[in-house]
Amino acid sequence: MTVWQWISGALILFGATLALTASIAIVRFPDTLTRMHAATKPQVIGLILVLAGAGIELLGHGNVWALVLVGLFTLLTAPVVAHLISRTAYREQSHRDGLLTVNELGDTID
Repeated sequence: MTVWQWISGALILFGATLALTASIAIVRFPDTLTRMHAATKPQVIGLILVLAGAGIELLGHGNVWALVLVGLFTLLTAPVVAHLISRTAYREQSHRDGLLTVNELGDTID
């Protein structure tokens, strides 16, 4: 095995571990806002690491560009989805009491 294969394997393993911990956190966390945090940050970073590891392994093939497109699409859509989920959770007040110490939105959300 070459050094690049070791790096690729480490990236894939670390990314898969992050994705696994994110999926466990989605099941275990108590409310929508904490689940949303677990669904976006470690999940996206884990996917990017897995894609980077696969990209290193597939270097020189045409399939690498598909991995780049998947990564870009994920980086563009995950913040938008997280914003919409958190906004809906705020509107429906499905968060724990005392979680939001400063309420900057007040009654301004339509």
